[in-house]
Amino acid sequence: MKIRQILPSDNAIIKEIIQAAIMEHGAPKIGTAYSDSATQAMYENYQKARAVYYVVEVDGAIIGGAGVAQLDNYEGNVCELQKMYFRPEARGKGYGKALMEQCLKTATAFKFKDVYLETMGNMLSARALYKHVGFELLDGPLGNTGHFSCPIQMLKKL
Repeated sequence: MKIRQILPSDNAIIKEIIQAAIMEHGAPKIGTAYSDSATQAMYENYQKARAVYYVVEVDGAIIGGAGVAQLDNYEGNVCELQKMYFRPEARGKGYGKALMEQCLKTATAFKFKDVYLETMGNMLSARALYKHVGFELLDGPLGNTGHFSCPIQMLKKL
């Protein structure tokens, strides 16, 4: 397994992984990462201060990814764990935990105070991982990510 920063040539494959995972879980296309402008150009979207998107490679093939960036439309020193998705065959093998650790380490290096995320209720394995690394449920969203179809919000203090 190799975790590395996204390259321009990774855009199409990571978009496909994100959109396939959203459809697999029956989530709506609107109000989720499926239709985000960022999903259409992932490399370009993360070319800003205090932002990074990582992809996970196994045997030279990209199997998933996740990133961190300042939480949109929020004044506090909070980043968002963004677009953490994996191919089905890659799940349950520890790749998500390793990628999560890298993202949290990066968020700390970027000097964020908290990490926020939004997810779907039926993404149970992802929610279990988030809880395992210290994310706690919130009563409602922070900021305005445009992901109004994601009913679960969580926060981790760094």
